[in-house]
Amino acid sequence: MSKSTARRLPRPWGIETLLILIATCAIGWAVVAIACLMVGSTGIGWPNGDVLELRMEWTLVASLVGASLALSGVTYQAVLRNPLADPYLLGVSSGASLAVFLWSMTSATILAHLSQQAAAFIGGVATLAIVFSLSHRRGKLEPLTLLLVGVIVNAINGAFFLLLFHLGGQQDIARAFRFLAGGLQQDLTPAQVWLVCGSFVISLVSLLGMSGQLNISMLSEAEAQSLGVRIDRLRWASMVIASLATASAMAISGPIGFVGLVCPHLGRLLVGNDQRRLLPVAVALGAALLAIADAASRRLGQVPVGVLTGFLGGPFFLFLLWQNRKRAEGQR
Repeated sequence: MSKSTARRLPRPWGIETLLILIATCAIGWAVVAIACLMVGSTGIGWPNGDVLELRMEWTLVASLVGASLALSGVTYQAVLRNPLADPYLLGVSSGASLAVFLWSMTSATILAHLSQQAAAFIGGVATLAIVFSLSHRRGKLEPLTLLLVGVIVNAINGAFFLLLFHLGGQQDIARAFRFLAGGLQQDLTPAQVWLVCGSFVISLVSLLGMSGQLNISMLSEAEAQSLGVRIDRLRWASMVIASLATASAMAISGPIGFVGLVCPHLGRLLVGNDQRRLLPVAVALGAALLAIADAASRRLGQVPVGVLTGFLGGPFFLFLLWQNRKRAEGQR
């Protein structure tokens, strides 16, 4: 291992440091979540009875979705070595949206026998399977090819969606648009929520266990292989895990954009680019951000959460593009 490579690798740290960091992040999220419980459509104050229970459910679901998207965003940006990578970049959003529209057209598809959440999950996972199958060559996932195929599949899904939109009736369109607006679903069963929660916990534990290798994946492929990391296997495993977390979250929320883009960058401002620290911090930021967006949605008369995150994430995305362009010009 060269001296330059050694200087770029984060220092070793123990499990105690990780547990302290996770506890700190959990406390920070809990403070934000409790504050969000006090925000209602008619005023600000501590709720009672059924209202408290309802707000707790919404806040927890919002936090779960935000945490899943942030977790996926960190992973995508690391393994693709692209700071602008987003959880919906590979077609999860368009695939799930297309499946929900098919589900809404109950007379035209076998998806009508499933719930809306199940249809969204199947659509997202099916799209991911297509993207992965078209992006690998000799068992290897190529980041640039993966991004290009994701963009193309998104465009094809969009074309199918417009065709179904043209063919669908007013009732079908209205049902689909409630999902596409990016609002948290309010007709969830406990089993659906626990399924997403289990998917998130498994993904988080798995990616934390791989976080040291994710640090190495940001080096060149030759350097990563010299350190004993099988970069192709790492890409496959981490992308599949992160994508399943995204599909699970989207099944109960609809397409909520920019959370997976914004939170990793905010986390880097706080703890740097060490994936072992960045993963729990970004997850806590994602959970807190979407809990705040959900509270703002209640206060503003049930404005869809996806609309609010779009107003936040759009300008932030443009700022990142401007910053990267400025950095590139400075290196000339």
